[in-house]
Order: sequence, then C-alpha cells, then structure tokens
Amino acid sequence: MKYTVYQLGNLVRGNIVEVTLKGNAANVLLLDTSNYNNYKNGRRYKYYGGHVKRSPYSLVVPNDGRWFVVINLGGYSGQVRSSVRVLPGVMPLAKRYNDSELSSLFLGNKLDNDNEKEYDVFISHASEDKEEIVRPLANALKEKNLNVWYDEFELKIGDSLRQKIDKGVANSKFGIVILSKNFIKKGWTNYELDGLITRSISKQQILLPIWHDITKQEVIDYSPSIADKVARNTSVNTVEEIADEIAEIIKGKEDENV
Repeated sequence: MKYTVYQLGNLVRGNIVEVTLKGNAANVLLLDTSNYNNYKNGRRYKYYGGHVKRSPYSLVVPNDGRWFVVINLGGYSGQVRSSVRVLPGVMPLAKRYNDSELSSLFLGNKLDNDNEKEYDVFISHASEDKEEIVRPLANALKEKNLNVWYDEFELKIGDSLRQKIDKGVANSKFGIVILSKNFIKKGWTNYELDGLITRSISKQQILLPIWHDITKQEVIDYSPSIADKVARNTSVNTVEEIADEIAEIIKGKEDENV
C-alpha cells in the first residue's frame, strides 16, 4: 500500500501536529519510531489519528520523542495531496511569583522550588554490561517515549554520583535491575539495589529484574528475595522483546491510575 510519510523529528509533549488534506479523505497516523518501523515492515502497530474527512486536522503529541506522520488511502483508489506543520501548543498557565522569586528570575537563577524530574524507569547495572545489554535496552526504552534514568543520559562532569543516583532511584516509578556476574561483584550496584528493594517493599516502586549471563542458582546465592521475583532472561528474550514488555507494563499501570 502506497503512503506518504513526514519525518517530524524530535517533538515534545503538547506540540500540535496540523495536517491539511486536498483531494480524497485519507487515513492520518501519528506514529513514534518503534510503531513507524512496525508499520513499514508490515507488523502490528499502534497509532494516534484515524480516517480524516475534513482538514485541517490536529493531533496533540502525547510524549517527548521522535515522531512520524503517515498518510494513506487505505487501499482505495484516488489521490490526496497533503501538508503537515508542527505548532508549539498551549503553554502552561503562568505562575504568580512573590518579590523574592522575581529577583531570582531577573538574576537568571533557577528557583529552588522547581519540580524535580520524574522518571518511568531507573536502570541499575554493572558498567561491564553496558555494550551488550544495558545501552541497547536504555535506547529501546527511550524510543518508546519512556523517561529513563540511565547514567549515560543523566550524569555530567562534576555531578555528585551518589546524589544523582539517590534522586534517580527516588523519582522513578520502576526499577530495572540487570543481574549478572558483573553486577554481583560491584559495590555501587549493591548500593542501588538496596534503595530499589526498600522502595519496592514499601510499594513506592515496582522492581523489574533482568537476568543476563547468570544462572538461577547464582541469583539465589546472591539474593533469594530477588530470585523469587518474576524476571526476564537475555538468553531467552531479545532486548526489543524485553523493552516491549516493560513499556506495556508501565503503560498498563498508567492506565490503571487514570
């Protein structure tokens, strides 16, 4: 089936995508990177939009990320010309500041009461596992428009490692632990795991273990409580499969809270 695709690049949540059609009615699909790849390869995909008979037609971008617009006739004959533009969307309501806060604004300082960034997932791992599993998983989750705390995304020169990790753990809804032989040997990973388990026990966070190049007995010897949790294993599941399942779990929890 022939289609027209517009690569919109990186957009932020709240941007408005305005599509104008001339000629036939057409299907207008707003797709993130993962679903666009599924669409063009004939696999199942999820989209925003539908069959459009009147234009201009507007769509609100639901999440930060890379987005595409696909326009097709759904297999029917005819012709349609199209154009797409991205609008900034509605800005948040202006905040009222007191005198001291206004002084900070004029001096160019960030206000102390700004909200801290929140994350969907925190990834705890050993650096030796970055190349093979951690970096591909972090990028796959980011492609699915999840906010990911991963050291290569978040840490900058001069940052306090402990403070950044503590904030990452505290402000994440889910904790992913890449359990491996390398993980067990590390000191920092055990520190992170203690924080994730504490939040998991208190129901503040959901723990998602991933076993990588490790046996069940090794996990049991390291932490019986972790071994008892349902996990995914990289010897059985691909990175993409694991990322898809994690994204579905997170989306399911968000829907429950709506």
